[in-house]
Amino acid sequence: MRIQLLFLFISLLLLNSESLNCNGNNPRGHPSDLRVFHIDSPCSPYKQPKTVSWESTLIKDNARLQYLSSLAVGKKPWVPIASGRSIVQSPTYIVRANIGTPAQPMLVALDTSNDVTWVPCSGCLGCASSVLFDPSKSSSSRTVQCEAPQCKQAPNPTCTMSKSCGFNMTYGGSTITASLTQDTLTLTDDAIPNYTFGCINKATGTSLPAQGLMGLGRGPLSLISQTQNLYKSTFSYCLPNSKSSSFSGTLRLGPKFQPVRIKTTPLLKNPRRSSLYYVNMVGIRVGNKIVDIPPSALAFNPATGAGTIFDSGTVYTRLVEPAYVAVRNEFRRRVKNANATALGGFDTCYSGSVVFPSVTFMFAGMNVTLPPDNLLIHSSSGSTSCLAMAAAPNNVNSVLNVIASMQQQNHRVLIDLPNSRLGISRETCT
Repeated sequence: MRIQLLFLFISLLLLNSESLNCNGNNPRGHPSDLRVFHIDSPCSPYKQPKTVSWESTLIKDNARLQYLSSLAVGKKPWVPIASGRSIVQSPTYIVRANIGTPAQPMLVALDTSNDVTWVPCSGCLGCASSVLFDPSKSSSSRTVQCEAPQCKQAPNPTCTMSKSCGFNMTYGGSTITASLTQDTLTLTDDAIPNYTFGCINKATGTSLPAQGLMGLGRGPLSLISQTQNLYKSTFSYCLPNSKSSSFSGTLRLGPKFQPVRIKTTPLLKNPRRSSLYYVNMVGIRVGNKIVDIPPSALAFNPATGAGTIFDSGTVYTRLVEPAYVAVRNEFRRRVKNANATALGGFDTCYSGSVVFPSVTFMFAGMNVTLPPDNLLIHSSSGSTSCLAMAAAPNNVNSVLNVIASMQQQNHRVLIDLPNSRLGISRETCT
């Protein structure tokens, strides 16, 4: 028995000494054989100093499989999205757009309720950004003439003495004056020649996105309309958490890579406000109770502009006053043993540990229940939480319910114009 144990011990020593022969030739192989070691082998120069856990290995495997999957399907028309809060000090969401030849990169805000793309240009008066597009440095840039059809599609078009087209418009509390320009736009690997956009010459106010805006509305000068042959009037987006500083969200262009299993509701058309993505909201549920809201507060009315839209540029959801008051009161009623206070522009806030009811938006054909991160906004200290909604302002939008970006975060929102539908599915992209 002792002899057998001694023989086994000697065999193990020999085997170990052979496996640790990191520099020598393989005695059992051909002289030209290339020796292969595992990355965590004692012979590997990349061996980790600590034992690698199974969990970390699985994470690396998942990343590897995702990479292999991307190779299988080829290049995807996906544009990374980030919150502009920490990058350009703006509450909007931004994408990288390359304009001109050679390309000049700009961080432009995404806006699903505007059509025209516009960027601040060299020589602009009143533009706050130090990043300006210089058309004189682009070999593919040209001004749009007054007789061009695009000039008639611009908001409030004007014509200069040299017969070049310009326009002016308001955005929030700001105004811009711009020259209508065409140049090459590159978002993914697709170069879009002769893309029509506004080159801002003068700006007033402080509400403009610093490096410009990309219009994703339904009008003729929007990205979706100008790329109709390429992307088939279909796109989707996932907005990351507004506190995130990474480009982890995505704008997917075209029908090819859109989610198959997704809840949808019909898109509605309003000729008076043709840029907006209207849907039919039929009710709102707080907890398990459908709130008693006057039907007129949710009704779609093209004559007055009333109804419900999805908008990426508004930060917090606004409901017309009768709808908001009904939802707010039911929300307060279901929060037990706590009194609501006001904080900033929010009137339903609570301190300490509170159990909050769920809120579900009910649309024709689909319901969307908001996770807590999409429902509540927290104070900087974290001690106070508020219902992240408010009543619609007392202006032209007083009849409009707006499902805003905070309520859309970490959801895939699909706009499919050929099939006249809007879809939503839960997707973590933060």
